[in-house]
Amino acid sequence: MELQFSGNNDHILSVFHECDEGKKGYLTRDDLKVAVVMLFGYKPSKYEVDQIMKGIGGPGVSLEHFVSLMTTKLAAVDGDDEIRQIFMAFDTTCRGFLTLVDVQKAFSTVAPHIPSHRVQKVFSEIDRDGDGRVSYRDFEYMMKYSTEDAL
Repeated sequence: MELQFSGNNDHILSVFHECDEGKKGYLTRDDLKVAVVMLFGYKPSKYEVDQIMKGIGGPGVSLEHFVSLMTTKLAAVDGDDEIRQIFMAFDTTCRGFLTLVDVQKAFSTVAPHIPSHRVQKVFSEIDRDGDGRVSYRDFEYMMKYSTEDAL
């Protein structure tokens, strides 16, 4: 799911209208949970929903309040979060590093058309110290600063 960082609030508005069950003009607690999932890809905690709902002087979150909250929340999203998510998807055993086998498994699932020798070449380029392991720091460096299309 990709976050929308457009200058306008079209995506936020469409999510609000899509989640406003019964077209009431506000989001109930359950509507709000669905909206957060649609915008951010995760189910908000009870605490997070409580914080949003507290202090609302009505039956739910108004369109204006929702747009304000979600615009602020979208602006605060950590840019490195996507890189962490990708690394964690590769690191299926939660060791904190990637091996060639981890990378080959991931590529065979998401990009089976890429030949194994290319995956090995990319892995060896990312594994800067040659120990057979790619740390998160090496992975992050590759994701942020790689200027060549290694594949």
